[in-house]
Amino acid sequence: MATSGLQAITRDTGEPAFLRVEKSVLGYRWVNRLPPADGNIALAVAQTHGIPEYLARILVARGSTLESASVDLDPTLKNLMPDPSALADMDRATERFVKAIADREPIAIFGDYDVDGATSASLVLRFLRALGHDAVIYIPDRQLEGYGPNVTAFEQLIADGAKLIVTVDCGTASHEPIALANSLGTDVIVLDHHQADDRLPPAYALVNPNRQDDMSGQNQLAAVGVVFLFLVSVARALRETDAAHQTGNEFDLMQTLDLVALGTVCDVVPLTGLNRAYVRRGLEIMHMRNNAGLRALCDAAGLTSAPNPYHLGFVLGPRLNAGGRIGTSSMATQLLTCDDDLAAAEIAQKLDMLNADRQAMQRHLQDEALMQADAGIETKPGAAVAVAHGEGWHKGLVGLAASRLAEHFRRPSLVIAWDGTGNGSGSARSIQGVDLGAAIREAATRELLLKGGGHAMAAGFTLSRDRLDEFLSFMEQALGESVALASKSPSRRFDGALMAASVNLDFWRELEKAGPYGAGNPQPRFAFAAHRCRYPKVVGEKHVRCTVAASDGSRLDAIAFNNAETPLGHILLDAVGAQLHISGHLRRSDWGGREKIELHIDDAAIPA
Repeated sequence: MATSGLQAITRDTGEPAFLRVEKSVLGYRWVNRLPPADGNIALAVAQTHGIPEYLARILVARGSTLESASVDLDPTLKNLMPDPSALADMDRATERFVKAIADREPIAIFGDYDVDGATSASLVLRFLRALGHDAVIYIPDRQLEGYGPNVTAFEQLIADGAKLIVTVDCGTASHEPIALANSLGTDVIVLDHHQADDRLPPAYALVNPNRQDDMSGQNQLAAVGVVFLFLVSVARALRETDAAHQTGNEFDLMQTLDLVALGTVCDVVPLTGLNRAYVRRGLEIMHMRNNAGLRALCDAAGLTSAPNPYHLGFVLGPRLNAGGRIGTSSMATQLLTCDDDLAAAEIAQKLDMLNADRQAMQRHLQDEALMQADAGIETKPGAAVAVAHGEGWHKGLVGLAASRLAEHFRRPSLVIAWDGTGNGSGSARSIQGVDLGAAIREAATRELLLKGGGHAMAAGFTLSRDRLDEFLSFMEQALGESVALASKSPSRRFDGALMAASVNLDFWRELEKAGPYGAGNPQPRFAFAAHRCRYPKVVGEKHVRCTVAASDGSRLDAIAFNNAETPLGHILLDAVGAQLHISGHLRRSDWGGREKIELHIDDAAIPA
């Protein structure tokens, strides 16, 4: 297996500010993403592989080397797929699952209510159905049951006949429910990716590349990526035993990579290595529109162009999540496992309407949370964590509010919904360089929380109201130093400076060779130096649309989303005709049936 050099990296080069911008309109220092010392490597990559130097600089800035560049330019499963057996417990899980198929044992799939969980559960069910073996999917109610396996749910699944329970995107910390299943004679296979403690639950097999004893190097995978590897292993075992051919079916796993791509992007794991191969091929599969549920969801969302990571993360993902947030938790899996066009269209339309309702509820909750957190930070300006909590807030929306707070205050954020019984359900979101998940798990270990876990950038927890002050004090202490370091010199990293005339469809197609972009493989950011903002206007109440014009007369359509009332929006609206350094990402648009490239503005600076 070839190795990709593309990896999630951030480096403070200590070099002079990019375009001499020490402090932008939004308070950022602008810096080159590629250290000057790596410029010769980029030049060598460009010459060796016959690509433009700007593309080579983008690749090298993200960790590519002369040796890995060929793989990074063509991230395929053939080059990047590991042997599934490299993951701890994979062979044991595979053997048990194959036995369940051969013996026609009743199987239950227990998933999470987010997109990663829904795609994971749907993938397993589709695989089983292709072999003529059905299964039950159980998705817990976010409001009533919370995250992960619980004793009541497992008791019901076992009472209904399950002899094997497969948990996906959950289970790594589920000691009590798994012990119960063992006592009742039902085996449990855990397929997960969440960070694990030293002590693991007594599952028959626990496949998780974030186990502390897992040496596979696949710890960046989302749960759906782990599930795909598991099913590759199962398919291999079935071929060796000829069990698959006994049913007259052989499932084409490659055709399910649309689900793998969707779960991978929506769980915001790094789009590097195997994940990047998953998403690149998965987008191609999704464009073929073979999955009836995804086809219906794209139609309900009005998506007519070829899907890209933005569409997955911000168009399809929120609609699938809407069921788990304010509707029925199982709606996403119902859609993704549906093969009937009429039924799929009906579910997709319901999810679309739920998402509209969710957006309205979210705006109200976010406004309350922002005001409360802002007041708290005014009282304690040096606080490491932004906090908001309220009675009656919807549990399914606190994660979105926490993300907004983390972005707004540039510090880890906690949002808690109290349920009236003295307990609260909370979500936490972090900033780069601050491991929030480790702090939440430590708080749970110290019994400051009833339950808690998650990733470095996102976590969930439940707590008693009477432990709130103690918990917040612990979080301040645990995160204070890392937050101070991360916030010391906020910066924006740039991949180069462009003129408006440089941007066209050919330029865009070259940029796409280093994609797909997302977490861990950031969308290239460019500066348009000494350009003028022409015809600025507010659209949709919160956005600023304008034209970015160069001195040679070339122009580029641009928009600054949700910035009408920010310093960035004000300078764009007020600096008509004045020169600005304008920062942003390029996006392809099919608006009005005309393909074009536009700039999504995220910052600006007055030239020194």
